[in-house]
Amino acid sequence: MDWRYWLVVLAIIVGAQVISTLIRKLLSIFIKRQSRRVNVDPTNFSFLKNSISFVIYTAALIAIFFITPSLKSVSKALFASAGIFAAIVGFASQKAFSNIIGGIFILIFRPFRVTDVIEIGTINKGIVEEITLRHTIIRNYENRRIIIPNSVISDETIVNSNLIDEKIKKFVEFDISYESDMDLAKKIIYEEAIKHPLVHDNRSEEDIKENRPMVITRVIRLGEYSVTIRAYVWAKCNDDAFIINCDMNESVKKRFDEEGIIIPYPHRTIVHKNKELDNHQ
Repeated sequence: MDWRYWLVVLAIIVGAQVISTLIRKLLSIFIKRQSRRVNVDPTNFSFLKNSISFVIYTAALIAIFFITPSLKSVSKALFASAGIFAAIVGFASQKAFSNIIGGIFILIFRPFRVTDVIEIGTINKGIVEEITLRHTIIRNYENRRIIIPNSVISDETIVNSNLIDEKIKKFVEFDISYESDMDLAKKIIYEEAIKHPLVHDNRSEEDIKENRPMVITRVIRLGEYSVTIRAYVWAKCNDDAFIINCDMNESVKKRFDEEGIIIPYPHRTIVHKNKELDNHQ
């Protein structure tokens, strides 16, 4: 082997070192910057940097094997067996890699951050506590931790109550009977809403000047046996909206009872037939 061979080997080693160092530095800057935005510990993504170095040095080692005449046949056999092994490992760890990719996408696109209140699908709702490469941990309102793989999150619809604006327009609905005074019911709902301490006044200066109501009430449905009235109530956050809804259910029900507003429920007529009488007839 002449000096040119060793020069190429040296160039491959130095090149791998330079490329690995450069990519790791750029990746560290990117991860730290994005981690601040999503409030994630950047050490959670150290695996990603180490993986980059492993891939680069492995590629350099394979290149050295291929340019070495005495090792060319061995390298082909190793490369073929390594390909089979990689295919087996890749198939077995498909879910793990999809979770890692999902974690990277969360870091890049930031659909939610730590401390955000999110709802994933239809049943998993709570506060984001931790985001890792494999999974996301959510603390639900029963103080239980829900550990959801990132690949599952990538396939689900995410409702984020804190993204851009934390304010919530809560729909609080009540059903009254057709015989009840609809205007009185709307007045009661409005009064109980505006006196709640957590209700947020979301009106603009123009709305206030024109004396527009802080809470709007509308008849939204004429049902089979009831009239549905909806109050559009603003709250500063998701938790306040939940409390307002619960408190209004109680206070409005008490006012309805006092003012004679009836909350209807379905009535059924049951006809009982006497078999002996039917046979006699």
